[in-house]
Amino acid sequence: MPAIISINDLSKTYETGFHALKHINLDIADGEILALLGPNGAGKTTLISIICGIVSPSTGAVTVDGFDIITDYRQTRSMIGLVPQELTLGQFDTVWNTVTFSRGLFGKKKNNAFIAQLLKDLSLFDKKDEELRALSGGMKRRVLIAKALSHEPKILFLDEPTAGVDVELRKDMWNIVRRLRDSGVTIILTTHYIEEAEAIADRIGVINRGELLLVEDKQALMHNLGKKHLIVELKQAASHLPPQLASYELALSADGCQLTYTYDTVSDSTGITDMLQAIQSAGLMLKDIKIKQSSLEDIFVDLVNEGYQPAASQPAEPEESRA
Repeated sequence: MPAIISINDLSKTYETGFHALKHINLDIADGEILALLGPNGAGKTTLISIICGIVSPSTGAVTVDGFDIITDYRQTRSMIGLVPQELTLGQFDTVWNTVTFSRGLFGKKKNNAFIAQLLKDLSLFDKKDEELRALSGGMKRRVLIAKALSHEPKILFLDEPTAGVDVELRKDMWNIVRRLRDSGVTIILTTHYIEEAEAIADRIGVINRGELLLVEDKQALMHNLGKKHLIVELKQAASHLPPQLASYELALSADGCQLTYTYDTVSDSTGITDMLQAIQSAGLMLKDIKIKQSSLEDIFVDLVNEGYQPAASQPAEPEESRA
């Protein structure tokens, strides 16, 4: 699919000297869901704030559907909807007035039929005449999405869309995101929830300390970087690992009842057959064998730890750049 957002050598350095983003290069395909994963302060919010025109880049360029975010600001901003992490809503206006006002801010003509359908799609229509202060936190998040979609954007940014909501509502929000993607909206979301990215994203980007470590198709990521763990249960506990098994890098559990062998899923040879024979030759009796696949969370933790750089010499990150 063609790229609807192209990011080229994008960097952001604040006056304090903090490097919030470092040479980011990324193409986001039209109609995909891209999840950006990263710990607090990784640069996720800074990245989407630059694309949305809220923060100015230090170097590099970003285009949205071929338009530059700086020289063609009006065109790019009209194509983007942003749902911030904070519940930035007034208290005394109604749902209907809030959403229709947001549409008017972008110069869109009045379209009550569109707004009504949007509220129905977000399960907000029965709340359209209620004041925002009367809504639950989950409903307020839906209103934020409605505001972001009121001007019919092609791209939707969701910054921690399910932060602070319960599991049931989170899954409901996932269904909303999927329906939006099916309607042709490109969605970029930042999230702390690994299962969120695993559930709804087409591609996953991992960002840490301002660097984009990788961006890859979700299934390819889990296939290429995922590892499998062969867990061998022993009939009798072993007090130590026999010397003849040292070359297999087996891990013996604390109680001595399990051996864990980690292997690459894409390797030409796993070495499992030789390893099992070696275990038996060492006099250990096998009780059972289980296989456990690395989760996306395991991959994420490994990537972040491998990419970690000591921050002793880095100035504190400005509040506005924290992701």
